[in-house]
Amino acid sequence: MTAPEAPHLPVLLDQVVEALSPRPGDFMIDATFGAGGYTRALLAAGADVLALDRDPTVQPHAEAVAADFPGRFTLVRTAFSGLAEAAEDAGQPVDGAVFDIGVSSMQIDEADRGFSFLRDGPLDMRMSGEGPTAADIVNGWEHGPLAHILKQYGDERQSGRVATAILRRRAERLFSRTLDLAEVVERALGGRRGAPIHPATRTFQALRIAVNDELGELEKGLVAAEAALRPGGRLAVVTFHSLEDRIVKAFLTERSGAAPGGSRHLPQAPVARAPSFDLIFKGARGGTPDEVAANPRARSAKLRAAIRTDAPAWGLAA
Repeated sequence: MTAPEAPHLPVLLDQVVEALSPRPGDFMIDATFGAGGYTRALLAAGADVLALDRDPTVQPHAEAVAADFPGRFTLVRTAFSGLAEAAEDAGQPVDGAVFDIGVSSMQIDEADRGFSFLRDGPLDMRMSGEGPTAADIVNGWEHGPLAHILKQYGDERQSGRVATAILRRRAERLFSRTLDLAEVVERALGGRRGAPIHPATRTFQALRIAVNDELGELEKGLVAAEAALRPGGRLAVVTFHSLEDRIVKAFLTERSGAAPGGSRHLPQAPVARAPSFDLIFKGARGGTPDEVAANPRARSAKLRAAIRTDAPAWGLAA
């Protein structure tokens, strides 16, 4: 069976595969299946793959992968927070897990999903197709909470001005379309004026993160992977924004025992827990110049990776 055309290119693919080091017979989790790029690479290396994705539109890609690798691939419709349950249901030790954080080009390119401020569509932004939409937020939230997420999730410096413009316009007519919201935000911020990014970029990012609880799901997914990975199992996480990267960096820094030490003039605090991860390499790795030239998404991509130790998982209470 020929796979459907996959417009979403897997970013940092070679680096991810190197970090995970898949071998024949390994069992690995692709926590963000998408079009199946990472999954196919892991399967081609001989590993079996359990893939997760809450987006129902990935099904044709999953069917193509299942046909090309019969008996070695399973897709579970779930968000990151369902990783531990999916791994437990699989009933075998997990040798590796990969996360590709953020919205995919497939989702952005489909106007009906409501992710794009350049294509007109319903103001939706739900990855799973369930729960409150972006329209519910901009039409129902008060000024304070709305401005807060625009600042926190979108790094919008003029979040108060944008929130004021949204509330003023919705008093006349509720929002239902993406371009409508984008135009209101653009006017509130004084137009583009040669800016390198569209004025609505940060607002749309903030709404998408809020609608899908992306940061909460990432934290839960990392904890679930920690619990599911066997000793020696490998974790690879690709991020595209500082918000997500900070979460991953803090998680691995803390659980590898690499957190900054205290003052040399003060008594050292006892180590409360044994490290649950060893870093595969320090810091984050980005795309090569050739990859960035071939795939613009690689420009902001960062990969962090670690190996599970035999210490108990720290869990959510860490």
